[in-house]
Amino acid sequence: MTDQPSAPDAAQPAPAGEPGSIGSMEHIGSIDGVMSALAARHYIADRGLATAIYLALKRHKPLLLEGEPGVGKTEVARVLADMLGTRLIRLQCYEGIDQSTAVYEWNYARQLLYIRALEHSDGNSSHGHSGASVSDVFGPDFLIRRPLLQALDATHERAPVLLIDELDRSDAEFEAYLLELLSDYQITIPELGTMYAAVPPVVVLTSNRTRDIHDALRRRCLYYWIEYPSLEKEYAIVLARVPEAPERLARQVVAFVQSLRGEDLFKAPGVAETLDWLAALVTLEQTELTEPVAHDTLGALLKYQDDIQKVTSGNLLGRLVEKVRASLHG
Repeated sequence: MTDQPSAPDAAQPAPAGEPGSIGSMEHIGSIDGVMSALAARHYIADRGLATAIYLALKRHKPLLLEGEPGVGKTEVARVLADMLGTRLIRLQCYEGIDQSTAVYEWNYARQLLYIRALEHSDGNSSHGHSGASVSDVFGPDFLIRRPLLQALDATHERAPVLLIDELDRSDAEFEAYLLELLSDYQITIPELGTMYAAVPPVVVLTSNRTRDIHDALRRRCLYYWIEYPSLEKEYAIVLARVPEAPERLARQVVAFVQSLRGEDLFKAPGVAETLDWLAALVTLEQTELTEPVAHDTLGALLKYQDDIQKVTSGNLLGRLVEKVRASLHG
């Protein structure tokens, strides 16, 4: 996403250690308040997660969330931005991500046009540009701000939430680059100097743990591991996110997924897949889980053919369906 060039004073030095405003934090003055605010936005959190969020806001420290895909790590940042009434800035990490994608790059086309305009004006003294020079092309007006630099924009009245998603997909070099940002909320641009955040962002990092995150980065963060939810918690999530689902079907789906996670699968379904599957069954106007409809809709729950084959071959699917139906009937 290309950011529009800002005014020259869009990022200015600010004294280190002055955190600034973090938006609506005054309305979330306790751990219970965080839990209530999350629940009001249909995010069911353990007290441990609510405590980590509260401390991250109070102490102005980045929050590193790890866990299996689909357990709700990314959603924490989305809900947090809504809680604080502020902007969510998301950086999706991937292998090979670099500074030009994550931080900034120069608007080369605009720089070239500016230089040509200067050359043209030099040939026509009556239309000279007073004080203009080629060195101006490395000024803030020609800077394209990417997510990390956008998060430090001094024009923010409220601290934005900066989501650095799936950090484990990036390489160690990019992770090392983040250390300056996470330590001092600043970024150094050789041509312009050091950019400080007047209002430091609320930083949430997520990792699926496909590789280890370096200790140097971990030390700069508060940490929380998000587990797969218990049956009761997952049912509460389902009620909050798919309230139109029939109660019996919702209970059967949650019990089925909980049992399925105990099988030897390549990729166990997360909460996101539970919600997708239940929503698909509701779309098909199902009121109860049956083996035929479960077989036909497994693609909403499992995302690998080997896992689908394992569940549908033999009698595993039928046994799991009958197990949850019998347990709820009993």
